[in-house]
Amino acid sequence: MTVRTRTLGAVLEVTLDRPPANAIDLATSRAMGEVFAAFRDDRALRVAVLRTAGERFFCAGWDLKAAAEGDAVDGDYGVGGFGGIQELPGLNKPVIALVEGMAVGGGFELALSCDLIYAADAASFALPEINAGTLADAATLRLPARMPHHIAMELLLTGRWMDAAEAHRWGLVNEVHPPVLLAERVLAVAARLAEGPPLVFAAIKEVARASEGAAFQEVLDQVTGRRLATVDALYGSEDGLEGFKAFAEKRKPVWKGR
Repeated sequence: MTVRTRTLGAVLEVTLDRPPANAIDLATSRAMGEVFAAFRDDRALRVAVLRTAGERFFCAGWDLKAAAEGDAVDGDYGVGGFGGIQELPGLNKPVIALVEGMAVGGGFELALSCDLIYAADAASFALPEINAGTLADAATLRLPARMPHHIAMELLLTGRWMDAAEAHRWGLVNEVHPPVLLAERVLAVAARLAEGPPLVFAAIKEVARASEGAAFQEVLDQVTGRRLATVDALYGSEDGLEGFKAFAEKRKPVWKGR
């Protein structure tokens, strides 16, 4: 199967397995969108880990061979846009990227669509679209806001490679580990997040999205006025009181997602 899944308690592990380079065509993108939409809508699942098969490529991005055979660049990528998560509405659960090998073009953008990125020490990142005379659209939107502007522009304008250590230095990657330790570390982080408060996570993600390109006070007013759906749900929930009760009772919170 091109897209495999495995459930580990409340964690969904999603593996893209499309040799030789894990490039994504339209059919694969639609399949990934279906998987992540189901994850979004399943109350029993709280965290997703996105990884790919093989050690050489995390993902080579858009499948140029499929494009040459008729896949239109402006075709139907599915409910979540390219790679299933880039434009998936209402994806208010944490998604972790586990990056081994090369994350190229759309593969780099796929990792940037996740909330956390953990990389193998031999991983590398590049946006070579400039060499093909085209635009790395999602990266052009996201990178300048996530790292020093001039470094982001250098990556976009030159297409040069960035290794995992540099990506970590600029804050694009949370942690770097040897491949033999990477999956264990990522699944441990995912398990820890799965024990966290899902309504708070949802509110964090919605507020963060709302803040992109908006004035601070405008978004703060939406939060304090409970005009964001996830914030309104949180403030009126059992979980909204559970943290305070657990603190007062000196016990670990029990999050119910309601």
